[in-house]
Amino acid sequence: MKNKKPTLIAESFHEDPAVIEAKRILLERLSEHQARVDGVRPPRGELVEQYDETIREFSKARAGNLYFPYLGSGMGNGSLVELADGSVKYDFISGIGVHHFGHSHPKLIEAGIDAALSDTVMQGNLQQNLGSVEFSRLLLDAASDIGEGFDHCFLTSTGVMAGENALKIAFQKKAPASRVLAFEHCFAGRTIAFSQITDKAAYREGVPLTLPVDYVPFDAETALERLNEHIARYPGQHAAMIFELVQGEGGFHVGAEEWFRPLMERCREANIAVLVDEVQTFSRTPSLFATRHFNLGDLVDIIWIGKSSQVCATLFREDWAPRPGLLSQTFTASSGAIAAGCVILRELQTGGFFGEDGRIARWHQWLVERLEKLDSVSGPFGIGAMVAFTPCGGDPARVTALVKRLFEKGVMCFVAGSHPMRIRFLLPIGGLTDAQLEAAWEIVEETIREET
Repeated sequence: MKNKKPTLIAESFHEDPAVIEAKRILLERLSEHQARVDGVRPPRGELVEQYDETIREFSKARAGNLYFPYLGSGMGNGSLVELADGSVKYDFISGIGVHHFGHSHPKLIEAGIDAALSDTVMQGNLQQNLGSVEFSRLLLDAASDIGEGFDHCFLTSTGVMAGENALKIAFQKKAPASRVLAFEHCFAGRTIAFSQITDKAAYREGVPLTLPVDYVPFDAETALERLNEHIARYPGQHAAMIFELVQGEGGFHVGAEEWFRPLMERCREANIAVLVDEVQTFSRTPSLFATRHFNLGDLVDIIWIGKSSQVCATLFREDWAPRPGLLSQTFTASSGAIAAGCVILRELQTGGFFGEDGRIARWHQWLVERLEKLDSVSGPFGIGAMVAFTPCGGDPARVTALVKRLFEKGVMCFVAGSHPMRIRFLLPIGGLTDAQLEAAWEIVEETIREET
């Protein structure tokens, strides 16, 4: 008779009937209370004064005002979220894409309970728990859909750090090349290096030059010509080109395989690494990876993801594996983020979100049909769970005022682009219902008609 496998103390703890029952009670009570978050509500009068004071205190502490006067209570129900002033709003911007499964998702709460019962709050490069292995396994299994060879991933706590790691890998492999190519109006991040790549001067005001960057139009007609000009002007000096397949911050501009592919092929010919930033697009197109949606996996060298996945990661092929010492950091992510990320990756794979008949495509088409009926806006723009439109002729002051008015009326959205400026939604697909989408749209449509 074979010896029974020893049970870890951690396993016996999580299998303890009392622990299981305690979790069941917590989740049952959660369901009862979150059911009360059932629609838009105004602030409660007795809470407003203290709420406003707390907003002012926090704004002072961070040396800048919050875009919205938003401080959550910690309770929500799918796309609905309760604020600390007692108001309830539809969240259609998802923390600019972070809350992909909405608010108080029961499976994420359960994962958070398990994480809170584990031994450490954060997982780090030196010491990681089994959750990091599970997340990596799930991610690499999903990445097999992109194409062969994405066999490695390095986990990190932020999307921009995942991008920095991708860039470091490319620089090491292509040394001594030191220039970077990117699209005009791109957003890469706000670190010292990536603020140089992000095509917005305000993000690098007073910051010393760290990277020489050459920009290519996000345009099918002229992109290849401009790329060739840069390559000819600086032969052998470009280490990488960063591709945003859908420009998020730039206005939800959607690219296409037929003009991305020649650009990537030209980069390959010129020995330039092809990098794809999927921090915002991951799990928002009709395919899990936008790289797969645009059928470009055979030409891409490195991809990085973030936001919706909770844990961020840089994915690369075997021949791009960095030499020891290049990548490391104190924190991989919190135990809670890793546990939630594992749940999200599993749910994304099995939840019926993707494909022509998936929930993402269906909700996108539903919004498109309604936006097309509004004479006062242009668009819609975007793809999948990324939807944008241009009201008020794209005037930044008027569009910003409309976004603030929608917040007051009970729907959170955000801006994208600048000239013209657009309103954008990042739908919380894992927590959204048809009824919530319809109710939120009634508010959006009514407000647009009133304000435009």
